[in-house]
Formats: sequence, structure tokens, C-alpha cells
Amino acid sequence: MSFRNGGGGGAGGQPWVLRRVRLTWLSFMLFFILVFFPLIAHYYLTTIDEAGGPDKRIFGPRPGGELCEAKHVQDLCRIRESVSEELLQLEAKRQELNGEIARLNLRIEACKRSIDSAKQDLLQLKNVISQTEHSYKELMAQNQPKLSLPVRLLPDKEDLGLPPPKSARSCRLRSCFDYARCPLTSGFPVYVYDTGSYQWADYLDPLVKQAFAASVKSNIYITDNPSIACLYLVLVGELQESSSPPPSPSELEKQLKALPYWRSDGHNHVLVHFSRKSMTQNFLYNVSTGRAAVAQSTFLEQQYREGFDLVVSPLVHALSEPNFLEVPPQVPVKRKYLFTFQGERVESLRSSLQEAPPQSFEEEMEGDPPADYDDRIIGTLKAVQDSHLDQVLVEFTCKNPQPSLLTEWALCGEREDRLEVLKASTFGLVISPGDGQLVASAGCGMRLFEALEVGTIPVVLGDHSKLPYHQFIRWSEAAIIVPKPRVTELHFLLRSLSDNDMLAMRRQGRFLWETYFSTTENVLNTLLASIRTSVQVPAAPIKEEPAHEIPHKAGKMAGTDANLADNGDLDLGPVETEPPYASPRFLRNFTYTASDTYRTWNRAPGPFHLFPHTPLDPVLPSEAKFLGSGTGFRPIGGGTGGSGKEFQAALGGNVPREQFTVVMLTYEREEVLMNSLERLNGLPYLNKVVVVWNSPKPPSDDLLWPDIGLPIVVVRTDKNSLNNRFLPWDAVETEAILSIDDDAHLRHDEIMFGFRVWREARDRIVGFPGRYHAWDVNHQSWLYNSNYSCELSMVLTGAAFFHKYYAYLYSYVMPQAIRDMVDDYINCEDIAMNFLVSHITRKPPIKVTSRWTFRCPGCPQALSHDDSHFHERHKCINFFVKVYGYMPLLYTQFRVDSVLFKTRLPHDKTKCFKFI
Repeated sequence: MSFRNGGGGGAGGQPWVLRRVRLTWLSFMLFFILVFFPLIAHYYLTTIDEAGGPDKRIFGPRPGGELCEAKHVQDLCRIRESVSEELLQLEAKRQELNGEIARLNLRIEACKRSIDSAKQDLLQLKNVISQTEHSYKELMAQNQPKLSLPVRLLPDKEDLGLPPPKSARSCRLRSCFDYARCPLTSGFPVYVYDTGSYQWADYLDPLVKQAFAASVKSNIYITDNPSIACLYLVLVGELQESSSPPPSPSELEKQLKALPYWRSDGHNHVLVHFSRKSMTQNFLYNVSTGRAAVAQSTFLEQQYREGFDLVVSPLVHALSEPNFLEVPPQVPVKRKYLFTFQGERVESLRSSLQEAPPQSFEEEMEGDPPADYDDRIIGTLKAVQDSHLDQVLVEFTCKNPQPSLLTEWALCGEREDRLEVLKASTFGLVISPGDGQLVASAGCGMRLFEALEVGTIPVVLGDHSKLPYHQFIRWSEAAIIVPKPRVTELHFLLRSLSDNDMLAMRRQGRFLWETYFSTTENVLNTLLASIRTSVQVPAAPIKEEPAHEIPHKAGKMAGTDANLADNGDLDLGPVETEPPYASPRFLRNFTYTASDTYRTWNRAPGPFHLFPHTPLDPVLPSEAKFLGSGTGFRPIGGGTGGSGKEFQAALGGNVPREQFTVVMLTYEREEVLMNSLERLNGLPYLNKVVVVWNSPKPPSDDLLWPDIGLPIVVVRTDKNSLNNRFLPWDAVETEAILSIDDDAHLRHDEIMFGFRVWREARDRIVGFPGRYHAWDVNHQSWLYNSNYSCELSMVLTGAAFFHKYYAYLYSYVMPQAIRDMVDDYINCEDIAMNFLVSHITRKPPIKVTSRWTFRCPGCPQALSHDDSHFHERHKCINFFVKVYGYMPLLYTQFRVDSVLFKTRLPHDKTKCFKFI
């Protein structure tokens, strides 16, 4: 190996040096070619262009953009020119924006200065308003008396401050009643003695005691605290038949004086005697009752104290409730018999039948009146019966006469038999006792009660008799009262009455019986109402339905549809833009009694009057008519004495500062409901919206309710019932209620026009969808008709205005059977409201505008689209007619259209036009 290496090193050293020299030379040549050759070539080419002249240049810059004429760089040139132009435009715009920013900054500074100035002005205005209000209060305080609730003075024990009356017969409210215990603000508390604490309790009729105790529990005036009581009730009868005699008058006086709160003379006590039989004991006769008032059915003249004692109705239905569906209808007006009478009086029969033969009708008319008018009555009535001019039924002998007082006409037979005869009678005679000293008797009260119960018009022969609650009830509107000497003219008088007059009397009689006499509860309530009205204590308010609100979230502000919000030139009153305000509360809380009493005694009844009441407390001014042509009830909505204005207090629309409340019933149609609420945005005079959530399922948690600028109260109901639409919710603070379905589509101008019409007819239903009823001759029944017609008798409450007063009557006073049928069918609540209002006012509703359909086109199916809907409404109408006893709906062709409602007229010409 050393040989090979050594040899190689000596022989091969020279070629390695050569190869290194070659590499160095090759590198130098490459560097020269890459660096110097391009420079030389550039110089050479430039020299050629200069030698050839400017026109023969090949690579140098060419004048006039000749280089851009090259095809491969034209696009780049166009891009360069476009970018340059855009840069110039952006620069100009930037300068313009900088100028605008500078101007806006100046305006911002000016606005800040104006805001500061406005804040100073607003603060000054607030100070001026505050000073003005303070000055106004000072002026009002200087010019008006300071009113405050009276201080209630409760006597201690003996109440020695009352001067003794001259005699027991001279007792009147002014001399024997302690008004200090019954101030206006007391609420009329009544304390009832426990019947078990009486010493004579064992003699009381068990049915009367039980019925009285049950009625006391449900009365709103009863109190358990005797120290604050205004009135003390003591039940002294009816007495039951027993082997041992009742206590003597002297013993009874001692027992009355032993009552714990008798206070020596029994002032502010009422001794109550309820009669269940015609032969009732005058238990308190010859008993000195001191200053205690007596309420019973039988009075002798020397016992009765006019204006202090009370003649009450007998207690026929002690524990049983009358079946109103079995009461005969009020039409036809004329029945089989013109008049009937069944009774027996032995003394009168002996003198008239045995001593003288019966006379003919003509002979009786020409004869001289006998000394005993009862004898004359017998002969005259038998002569009318024998004349056969009209079919009458008179019987003066009984197979089974009921026990009665002396000189009184005994009732014949059983009660069921007497009712069957009265059901076939147009008039029923009630002959007063022959003894003029007997001013009131239970037997006459029984006859009067039975006649009213079956719709027979009572004819009372004898004007000296005191009918129940005669101080308060105008009996001439429900009965015919004829003096006994005019018995010969009785037949002529009865035949001269028109059908309309008889029907009005029959309706009023039905109201009196149903409201004041039909049940023990009504009898007790009427008794207390009579005393409360006499001492001028306001009635307790009706309890409103508490609105249990469902919490909900409000979304964004609802928009206003120009088609819905076009209100035109409305002139309904001021303050369209002010916040919601309630209608004035009842302003005559403590002054209505005296004025209404004056109207009761001194002028004839008007077509529609309003009087204080509670549903358990009927009031007895003679003009009170609920089931007749008027009403005996007042709307009460909170506050002492109630709320609401009398319908006729202000003429027409001359009621300043008035708004209305929308009550909308809904059931699981959230999208439809939201759309309907949004349409109410911007509606003038809208106070609030009460949404009656009729579904047991609450609204969705994520549901956003529209913000319409007014309160939306969502009310939770206990059950799914269409009657909830008419509950008197305490959230409703206005008199006017717009009842509207959640799918009704009304423009704002239509709603405002309806509100305008309602303010001029406040006792009517004013609305849009009109319907009418018709008589089916083939089936002898009533039909519900929704066809287009010029005639109507109903306005559906799916889009209608009505007074809140009717919500109280519908929910608390209207017969429960009607509300039950509405629940059974889930239908007919609008028909029931129309029946109620027409029944009270005897007026038809008012339809506004010519439109008939108000449903939104895209809404889901409603209950009215069901095939059974109309069949159910037919049944409802016929059932309601049975309950009321007649058809209260009235036809009308009157309709109010907005012809000039939105027409702009000169101010000096507007008085010449009236919308019709």
C-alpha cells in the first residue's frame, strides 16, 4: 500500500494542480460573463438607439405613451388610471366628511346648551305648578267646608240621653230610634240574638228557626259584636202548636226586658214575627214593646205604629227554594178566567145568602149598598158570574177552609189546588177583612203572595189594608187597589185595562215576588233594607271580583297601523294624551237616600231609575224595578257606598273626562291575541285592557306582550267559563266596558264612534254585530237568526259597549239557571246579556255602522263555526224565555251610521248637523 500511495503521489501531483487551475479559470469566466456581459450589452443597445435617432428607438422610453400601446401592458395602464381616479374621489369625500363632522360637533354643542336651558325652564315650570297647586289647595280650603267622617258615639249602658216617648202608640223613628248607634259610616251592623237564649224559644216553629238561622249566616250586615251594633233582631215567631200555652203578655214583657242589650226600653230592637199559616197568632198584641219596633204580618189598628212598625210578607217557602222554571209564563196576557176568588166567611154568608135572594147583575148595579160591604161584594161578584159576560170563578164556600182570623176570608183547600186555579186567572181577588180594625192580616198576605207567584195580577178590595212594605213599594204598579164601595165598578175596570198595562203589572209583580218575598233570605234582606233605608244609612257595596293578575313580560313598543289609527276629527272630550284615569266614583255616597226618598213619595216613576242595593240587600223605593220596566239595584264598584254614575245623570255625551276599558276574553290563541292587542295601540280614551285568560294553562313564559303605552292586565280565572267575560273585575275602573273577542277586527274610528254613541245611550248595549230572533210557527218555538236584515233585536257582545252596572247584574242578580246553561253549552253568554238589558230597560240595543263581520281573516277556527252552534243558540233562547216568563227582546230597525263622523266641516256649520 505504501508503494501504491507513494507512486500515486509522485506521478499524480501535477494533474491535481492542473485541475485546480482549471476550476479557478472557469469561475473567473463565469463571473465575467454574468456581470460584465450584460453591462456591455446594455451600453451597446443604448448607443444604437442614440445613433439611429429618436424615431428609431427600440428599447428606450417612447413619447406619447407609445409603451402602453403594447398589448401586454394595456390592462395594467387602465388599472393605474382607475386607481388614481378613485384616490382623488376618496380624498374629496374625506374632506367633505371632515367638514360635516365639524358642523355636527357645533350642533351637538348647541343642543347641549339648549338642553341645559330646557332643564332650567322645566325646573321653573315645576316650581310654578307646585306653587299653583298649593295656592289652589289654599283657595279650596278657604272656600269649601272641611268634611271629615263623623265621630261615632256609642252609648254606654242605659242610653239615658233619649227622652221617653209620650206613649207607646206615639213611637216614631225620631223619638224612639237612637241614630247615634247608626252613623252614616257604620255600615249598618246588625246583631241577632241567639234563639236558644230565649225563654220562649221552645214555642218557636222549628222550620222558622232553622230558616232564620240560615239566612242570618249569609247576610252581609250581621255582626257578632253587640257593642257596635246599630240594630238588634229578636225572633219572636212563628209559634208552633203545643199543648202548653205561650207566655202571657206580662211574662213576655219581663222576658224581653231581660234581654242583655234591651237597655231598659228596647230602642234599636226589632221584634220579628214570620208567619207560615193564615191563622197566625198576634203574639205581641197587648205587649208593651217600649221603643222596639215590630215586624209581622198581622196588625190591629191600635197596635200598628205608622212609620215605625213594618208589615212583612208571610214566610211561605221556609227552607225550600221556589222552582222558577215551574212558574207559568207571563204571556199570553189573558188567561181562561178574567178573575177568580175562593174563600169563606161564615158571618157574611149567613147575611147575604139566607136573608136575601141573589140578585142579577143589572139589579145589583141599581140597588142600594147594604151596610156590610162584604155582603155587597158577594152579591156583585155572583151577579158578574151569572151574567156570563166574561168567564169568572167565584166560590164563597169551601170544602176544606183553612183557619183564619175573625172577619177574614179563609183560604180554601190546599196550596197546590189554589195555585192551579190562579194559573188560569188573569186577576186574583184579595178581599180585605171585614173588620176595619184589622189593618194587616197573614191571610191577605198569603193570597197576595200566591197571586204574585204564578203571575196573576192581584186585585185588592179594601184600600184600608196595609200591604207588605207599603211605605216603600208602589203597589199600584203591580196590583189594583179598589175601595170596597167600588166593587160594582170592578168588572168594568178590569175589562178596560190594555194588554200592555196588564203585562207591565205582571212583570212588576214577578219582580216583587222574586226579589222580596220568594225565600227566607229575601224576606230577611228586605226587612233589613227597609229599616236601613228609613234611617238613611247607605247600602254596603257589592263585592267586586278580585282580578288575580298573571305576571307577563312586555316586549317592544307596538306599531300603529295607519288604517286602524285614522281617527279623523274626534271631539269626545279633552285629554287624549293624558295617562289613563278612572271614571268618577259614586259621588253621592251619603246623600242619595234623602233625595231618592223624596222622589219616591212625590213624583211618578220615570222610565229608568237607579237605587241603592247590594245583591243580598234589595231596596224598596216604589220605583225600584229589576224584572219590570226598571231596576231596583245600583252598580257598586268599591269604596263606601259604591261607585258608578246614574245612567241619566248627564245628558248625552256631556260627560267630561271619560274613558273606557277593553275586556277581551281569550283561550289558547296567543298569536291572535297579540295581534289584537297591537291593534289597540294609539286608541284614544282607552283606559286599560283587561285580558281574561280563560284557559287553565298559563301563558308561555317566553311570550312577549306588546307595549301599547297602557296597562294590560291579564286576569287568571278559576275555570273555563264564558260567564267570566261579564264578571265585574275590580281592575275595571271605568263605567264603559268594550267587550271584544280576541279575533275581532275593528278600526279605531269605528271604536270611537261606538263609544260616542254609547255615551248618549248609556243604558243600552251599543255594538257592531247585529242579530235577531224569530218565531217558528211550525215548531212553536223561538229561533236565533244571523242573516243580514234591517231588523235586529240583539247586538253580540263580541264587539259591544255596555255599562259596568250590567256586569254586576249578570254575575250576581240574573238567575243562576241562565249562567249554568251558558257553562253547559259553552255558548249563549251574549244572548243572555241581551236578554238581561232588554228585560231591565225595555229597550232594544243600538247597532252602529253597517258592517256585519268583524273577524280577522287569518284567525283559527272559532266556536261559532261548529255545526251545533246555532242549534244550541236556539235552545238557549227558548230556555231563557222560560226563565224570564216572556220574551224580553225587542225589535228595532234603528241603526247609527258614521255618515258625518269623520267629515271635516266648518266650525260655524257643525251645529246644523246631527248623525243619524
